Order: sequence, then structure tokens, then C-alpha cells
Amino acid sequence: MRRASTIPSLVLLVLVLAACTATQSPEATVAGEPGFWLGLWHGIIAPITFIISVFTDAVRVYAVPNLGRWYDFGFMLGIGGFSGGVFAGSRRRG
Repeated sequence: MRRASTIPSLVLLVLVLAACTATQSPEATVAGEPGFWLGLWHGIIAPITFIISVFTDAVRVYAVPNLGRWYDFGFMLGIGGFSGGVFAGSRRRG
């Protein structure tokens, strides 16, 4: 019974994340360029975005143009959550 409710929940989560993939208009202006917060979000949804980007040219994992270092910083923080962060390897296993 528990597995029956888990699978639809996971499918719904994947669909919601896929709806927020990193698409960017080529005519983006400086005010419309992604900064820290969009970099963070794009990092969080990067695994889903990568899978979608394999099948279409309209979706990219990394938004270009962006505001440079702040976008990069947010992206790295967002994607770091999937690996357990930078200190994941230093935890003691007991």
C-alpha cells in the first residue's frame, strides 16, 4: 500500500520540477539575466533538467547569459545538495 502512494508522488514531483527547467530567451536584457536565486534553483533542478536536455535543444542545464559569479555561486550551492554537500566525505561512519 505504501509503495502505491510513493510512485505517483515521485512522478508528480518530477513533473513539477520539469516544468521549471532552465530556459532562457536569447533576447534577455541585463535586468532579465539570472542571478544568485535562479542559479540556486537551476542547481537544485539540474538532474531533471539534464535528462530533459538530452532529448530537446530548447532546455539547457546552465542559463546563459547570466550575472556571472553570483549565478555560478547559487548554481554550485544548489547542485551541492544532491551530493550531500562538500563535507559529506568527512563524516564518520560508525
